[in-house]
Amino acid sequence: MYSTTFATALGEFALVWTDRGVRRVYLPGGDSAEVAEKMAKLGAAPGEPDRAISAIVDLIEDYAEGENVDFSAVPLDLENVPDFHRRCYDILLTFGWGMTTTYGDIARQLGDVGLSRAVGQAMGANPIPLIIPCHRVLAAGGGAGGFSAPGGTTSKRAMLALEGVTMGAPPGQMQFAF
Repeated sequence: MYSTTFATALGEFALVWTDRGVRRVYLPGGDSAEVAEKMAKLGAAPGEPDRAISAIVDLIEDYAEGENVDFSAVPLDLENVPDFHRRCYDILLTFGWGMTTTYGDIARQLGDVGLSRAVGQAMGANPIPLIIPCHRVLAAGGGAGGFSAPGGTTSKRAMLALEGVTMGAPPGQMQFAF
């Protein structure tokens, strides 16, 4: 398992990968010493990104510049991620740039709206934010809901704004500036 950090227009990201794919993404805003400690705790040694990982870094840099980026082809290493969380993430991966959904909508797709809180817990435990776009999951009525990454809902709102989403817009719809 390897790790790297890199600067973007949004701040410094950290990426952890294995031979199977991306295992962790750390969003900007965290204390760099804490992030380094977390990566070391995972057993991730500093590494030089190969071509495939460099391409992922490039995608993240492009996203941070406001480009419409599709992360759907990025290989993910979800070893040790609970099955329920994987099912939530599989649904979420169908939501591209500027699209939103709600915790309740994901729960309904899983077969039980009563799972909304469990969906929220899965989003809070997301090891690969941005690539698994948990920032696109809103509370009922279009509110921000939660966001466990550095900066909390302020970061979530900034990421959504970068994608052209105005908070409070009905889930699934973008706010267009015509």
